[in-house]
Amino acid sequence: MDNEQFLSFSASGFSLPQEEVVELKKSSKSLIIGLPKEILLEEKRIGLSPDAASLLINNGHQIIMERGAGNSCSFTDQEYSEAGVKIVENPEEIFSSDIILKVSPPTLGEINMMKNGKTLISALQLKIQKKEFFKKLMDKKATAIAYDYIQDEDGIFPVVRSMSEIAGNSSILIAAECLNSFNGGRGILLGSIAGVSATNVVVLGAGTVGEFATRSALALGASVKVFDNSLHKLRRIQDRLGVIIDNSMLHPKVLEKAIKRADVIIGAVRVKDRRTPCIISEEMIKLMKPLSVIVDVSIDRGGCFETSEITSHSNPTFIKHDVIHYCVPNIPSRMARTASFSLSNIFSALLMKIGKHGGVQNTIINNPKIGNGVYIINGNLINKGIGEWYNLPYKSLE
Repeated sequence: MDNEQFLSFSASGFSLPQEEVVELKKSSKSLIIGLPKEILLEEKRIGLSPDAASLLINNGHQIIMERGAGNSCSFTDQEYSEAGVKIVENPEEIFSSDIILKVSPPTLGEINMMKNGKTLISALQLKIQKKEFFKKLMDKKATAIAYDYIQDEDGIFPVVRSMSEIAGNSSILIAAECLNSFNGGRGILLGSIAGVSATNVVVLGAGTVGEFATRSALALGASVKVFDNSLHKLRRIQDRLGVIIDNSMLHPKVLEKAIKRADVIIGAVRVKDRRTPCIISEEMIKLMKPLSVIVDVSIDRGGCFETSEITSHSNPTFIKHDVIHYCVPNIPSRMARTASFSLSNIFSALLMKIGKHGGVQNTIINNPKIGNGVYIINGNLINKGIGEWYNLPYKSLE
């Protein structure tokens, strides 16, 4: 298997191994949903807001939350308690719930706290997982759903899209701060005012991140040029923005000219199931203006600048070749409250469906697109890519 390629969840929908296809009654079921506190240092989001929790509780479900789980996104325990959520001190009680809803993947210690036969809904972040992660979930007879691979009825990945919208908007705000004189920047305003030349912004990638970065930059009055290797995406971004924007395919000479003029470059390139290709070489970085800014939103998939190195929210930037680099993965966690509201909209609808259909199995049978995110069911690994990559037994969907 190519080292740059990872699993491909079924694009044509989901089918269970034959022995798992057991038609259950399509009766609604009251769910017990657990919300543990996120223990990764830079994960500030939570899967359900108090309002979303109230909606689920009013529809007959129970929610148990670890004390303080919402503090990092400014949701208090009192707000959750008033919504009907049971607040507990012991995380083991959370991990005994029917469904454990986490934003980040669980640690091995958290998996150990899970009771057998429970369902985990979390991000997968496949590139950082070890074989032991999957083995422990299989040993627990768990059903595991990667929410970032779930599709809606239109074939869109709703979580990926909503977080990309936040990341795109945020990238321009981040660049504006990096240009600030008191942050060591060039001291220029990202935008334009009368009598002063507009800031030059280059956006690499015309997907969702690129679209929302472009939208924000244009709203501030910046001069924006968008690059992508897809003519379809370049046409689509113009249609969605409703304005004619300067754009180009990734021709080296055109790109080099734009880079020399750029005050800000946003790296928004995403390639499905593969590492982000390096678009900007180190030699091209050397051509940029002193104290210009790079925001590499693609860093969680390897980055599209040769000089990119992963940084953190607590120490987000470094300077190389006199260019400021911002290379923090998980940008939406900066806007934890907004991101949590967005996630809540998606997860509350998903959990309502699971309750309506009487459980996870019936839900994925009746909603094949949701099944795209399932990689373990009742302890059986059902994803061929994971099985082959980690040398684990799997039951093929084919």
